[in-house]
Amino acid sequence: MEELVRIPEERIAILIGTNGETRKAITKPTKTKMEIDSSSGEVLITGEGENFVKAVDIVRAIGRGFSPKRALTLLADNYLLKIVEIIGYSGKNRSAQEAKRGRVIGRRGEARREIEKKTGALISVYGKTVAIIAQPDTIDEATEAVEMLLQGAAHETMEHFLEEKHERFEL
Repeated sequence: MEELVRIPEERIAILIGTNGETRKAITKPTKTKMEIDSSSGEVLITGEGENFVKAVDIVRAIGRGFSPKRALTLLADNYLLKIVEIIGYSGKNRSAQEAKRGRVIGRRGEARREIEKKTGALISVYGKTVAIIAQPDTIDEATEAVEMLLQGAAHETMEHFLEEKHERFEL
């Protein structure tokens, strides 16, 4: 199987890593090959099966702003990547996109940290997207919390939503 993934050019060096360390950390455990065109940001990934899917998701996660260490969490069997497009909530207006990004991050990163703490998810707000790495049982919850903020819900409303979810699980 082959897949061409395009990531921002400024993320290529991070994908490769010092002396190719990050690239190796992806290709060795997944038994995949990676051809990287640093001028276009295109990454051609070749491999088979579930490992191939993991490699593609790791490259996408790095392209969406995650550090290699956080993106490599996807090597574990029980983690998924979900990407939410901010443009779907803000339209093409750049200042509206900036405002939506700010809402998900929150003052001094508090909103993002709160979602991460309550759901165990990892969140990266980069460009026109919010990327989420989480376990299958919490990825929908983290996504819903992010989407609530993108739709304009108050931060307190999102926090109550997360608290209610966790109270139900504790019963």
